[in-house]
Amino acid sequence: MKMGSEAKEQPSMRLIVSCLITGAAVVAGFSLLYLAPNCSSLGLGLGSLQWRKKKKKPVRVYMDGCFDMMHYGHCNALRQARALGDQLVVGVVSDAEITVNKGPPVTPLHERMIMVNAVKWVDEVIPDAPYAITEDFMKKLFDEYNIDYIIHGDDPCVLPDGTDAYALAKKAGRYKQIKRTEGVSSTDIVGRMLLCVRERSVSDSHNHSSLQRQFSHGHNQKLEDGGSGSGTRVSHFLPTSRRIVQFSNGKGPGPDARIVYIDGAFDLFHAGHVEILRIARGLGDFLLVGIHNDQTVSAKRGTHRPIMNLHERSLSVLACRYVDEVIIGAPWEVSKDMDDNLKGIALHMLHRVHRACPWACCSDRQLQPGHPAKSVTTFNISLVVHGTVAENNDFEKESDNPYAVPISMGIFKVLESPLDITTTTIIRRIVANHEAYQKRNEKKAASEKKYYEGKTFLSDD
Repeated sequence: MKMGSEAKEQPSMRLIVSCLITGAAVVAGFSLLYLAPNCSSLGLGLGSLQWRKKKKKPVRVYMDGCFDMMHYGHCNALRQARALGDQLVVGVVSDAEITVNKGPPVTPLHERMIMVNAVKWVDEVIPDAPYAITEDFMKKLFDEYNIDYIIHGDDPCVLPDGTDAYALAKKAGRYKQIKRTEGVSSTDIVGRMLLCVRERSVSDSHNHSSLQRQFSHGHNQKLEDGGSGSGTRVSHFLPTSRRIVQFSNGKGPGPDARIVYIDGAFDLFHAGHVEILRIARGLGDFLLVGIHNDQTVSAKRGTHRPIMNLHERSLSVLACRYVDEVIIGAPWEVSKDMDDNLKGIALHMLHRVHRACPWACCSDRQLQPGHPAKSVTTFNISLVVHGTVAENNDFEKESDNPYAVPISMGIFKVLESPLDITTTTIIRRIVANHEAYQKRNEKKAASEKKYYEGKTFLSDD
């Protein structure tokens, strides 16, 4: 009887021992998982435990373009492309390829490289990219640059022979499409400058609204008066709160941040602007950029300025990786009145960005030249800077020196501008090659018209 009982108890004992061993292993496993973050201090390598998960391969996307006369539409395209992956590689087409396929570029390759590198959604840039995606270049993108998808807008990109520039990428199943930013294009901007040249040649006795107002409100006086016009659209940009939020960093300065302030029109945002902003950002922890309203720019630069309206200029500046925040409609003068008012206006601006229209802070009442709006002391601005290359550097000789207050406070500094480029420089390039750009625009205007007539809805989120 006793031996039979022992025989019956043996399986039960084995089961108990097995459960105890399994339980101990589970506890040990959980203990090691708990200790894993501190394994290095215990001399335990995660690799030896073989629990380290393989790091997920980042999705790399590629987008190319001419990026001539780079504007907020280009930046929005790059923002959308970056949202389709983890890393954005951008190819910048060479000057020679642009000339063959579209006509002479306004800005040379080295300036376009500066512009693209400065966009905050860009991770890597490839210079001298081909205009069309060839078999060899596509293989290079996939094998050498580890590109997963090739991105382009929903507007057609047709080669001189009538074929699709992205046909091979589509055939390979590695193509994705984004929404084109409507209301602006390089063709449109060149058209505004060509219109400016024509209007300035017309006698001042002809009563018409200034180009600045036409640009701001989307009117082409020649077309409305029954004139021939070039057919190039003038600004049809519609500002929305969603767009400003998409472009904003959404972060303010830290409590002990060294804040640098720089202001200007930033019209036809170019490589000269980018480089001075880069240097300014290097002098502190937070770069605050004041952008003058249309009325102020027109009063100081002439009735045909600005080429780009306040909203367009603000988005171009916001897309720059060196910029932390912008003041939309900054006053011309950095005055003592600003000390008492900046905090309220700035908070109002940020509040409206998240809850309503971001441009509400830029009403006519608040944007009148000289209207007190921003503060040196409330924002704890440590330095106010200005570049050596600008449209007007005679401010120190003027009776109403806009920087008199920061100069008197000892917080003003003139920075050596790396590039001798201004908005006038860009306009002169257009004027010097007027006929070539006119022909280029007429050709592009036709394709853009076709795009707008046949467009379908595509989200740009």
